[in-house]
Amino acid sequence: MVVVAIAVYVAFAPHQPPSSTMPVAASAPPAAEAPAADAGKDGSALASAFDNHASNVRIEGRGRVSRVLPDDNEGSRHQRFLVRLESGQTILIAHNIDLAPRVDALGEGDAVEFSGEYAWNPKGGVIHWTHRDPAGRHAAGWLRHNGQTYQ
Repeated sequence: MVVVAIAVYVAFAPHQPPSSTMPVAASAPPAAEAPAADAGKDGSALASAFDNHASNVRIEGRGRVSRVLPDDNEGSRHQRFLVRLESGQTILIAHNIDLAPRVDALGEGDAVEFSGEYAWNPKGGVIHWTHRDPAGRHAAGWLRHNGQTYQ
C-alpha cells in the first residue's frame, strides 16, 4: 500500500538533487500559489478528499504522530510517519529527504503541522510534496515540528 502511494508519487514527480539541506524559516506562501484546503482541527477537507477518493488536492493540517515508519529508500528517499488528526483519521506523511531536510527527533505523540498534496488510498491517504518543487510545477509544501519548518 505504501509502496503504491510512493510509486504514484514518484511517477508524477521526477526530482532533481536538492539545492539545500538546511531547514528554512517559516514563511507565508507566495501570493501566486493557490490556497490549500485546511484539514484543520476537524479534518473535514481531508475527510472529504478521502470519501471522494480525490488526489492532487493541496491540504494543510495538523495532528499527532501516531507511528514513525522506516524510511523508504527506493528511488527518492522519503521519511515516513503516520499522523492522527483530531477527527481520528490517520494519514501517511511521505517527506522527500532528497529535496528537504529530515524532521529532527520526530517521535510518537509529537505535534506536527503539514502542507502538501493529498493522494487517496484506502488506508487514509498520503500527503507528499511537503517541500519545494525544484521544477516549479507544484506549490511548495512544508512540515512544522517543535517550532522548526522543514521545506
